Amino acid sequence: MDNLLKEVSKSVIGYEHEIKLLFACLIAGGHALIEGYPGLAKTTLVKAFAKALGLSFSRIQFTPDLLPSDITGSLIFNPKIGGDFEVRFGPIFANIVLADEVNRAPPKVQSALLEAMQEGQVTIGGKSYELPKPFMIIATQNPHRVGGYIPTTRGTTGQIHDKNKTGGVSK
Repeated sequence: MDNLLKEVSKSVIGYEHEIKLLFACLIAGGHALIEGYPGLAKTTLVKAFAKALGLSFSRIQFTPDLLPSDITGSLIFNPKIGGDFEVRFGPIFANIVLADEVNRAPPKVQSALLEAMQEGQVTIGGKSYELPKPFMIIATQNPHRVGGYIPTTRGTTGQIHDKNKTGGVSK
């Protein structure tokens, strides 16, 4: 744990408590939600956490126009392979997935995370694909006082093992 704290602290300071909680969630096979105002290094924290553990990392910026297939992937027509469809895996196929500003996307898009969080797999074109292990979604959301948010669905928050509010760097 000391090595993890030291490595992550090279990128972001003042988040020792959050790092410990994220690590506990990862070990337990859970997921986490970090709530805080923009500009408090939440994205940097998660990226440094994944790097320090040597795990693959992917970031999904949630926006009002995001589609579920932008997260999971989709079937793409490829004329080079005999005019057949091939799977293009989405950014959900990483060990640590940052669902950045999850409360800026509509519930339909938020629900694309549910199968991944519950079952460790996603379905693309009627076929299930297993996600890498370990697998963890770390979602961030802005407080409701910040404009432009859509309430996070109960299904999404029901899969979160740790919700942590961060106020920024502490001394």
